[in-house]
Amino acid sequence: MTISIRPTVPADAPLLPAIEQSAGELFRTVPELAWIADGDNIPPQRHLELIAGGACWVAQTQGGSLAGFLAAEQAGDVLHIWELAVLQDQQRKGIGRALMAEAIAFAREQDLRALTLSTFRGVAWNEPMYLRLGFTVLSPEDCDERLLGVLRNEIAAGLPGERRCAMRMHLALTAAA
Repeated sequence: MTISIRPTVPADAPLLPAIEQSAGELFRTVPELAWIADGDNIPPQRHLELIAGGACWVAQTQGGSLAGFLAAEQAGDVLHIWELAVLQDQQRKGIGRALMAEAIAFAREQDLRALTLSTFRGVAWNEPMYLRLGFTVLSPEDCDERLLGVLRNEIAAGLPGERRCAMRMHLALTAAA
């Protein structure tokens, strides 16, 4: 199946929570985190806000259906990834990597210095996957106030703080000519 990556458009927003829900079903395989599969997804209105910022992409099949998305937002000189989700039956086909490559290319085009995100420690499709992509885990001392705030908000929303971490991918800056 051929997949193309394109910018997310407002008409996609109502479709994205179902993709996130499908991806989240994998949490049922982690007993202590299985409850997350029943949690809330990013609502369409928040997707519309992120789409308006211009840093969101979808993976679209040749037939036109959506297989995944990456929702991000520029925060100063970094691109913060709020969600990367791929339909469960489309996972392990390189779609997440392709979406991430698009976000990295965008960040470089914008001369941003890094990408950041928060994720679960020790969950195969979270922290270990991002480590393979070139992200590093940040200690609390290495987090700026924005990232600390993201983690605090997640904990306040019920996510287990001991399982959450912030990660960063530094981008090589091009030297001025």
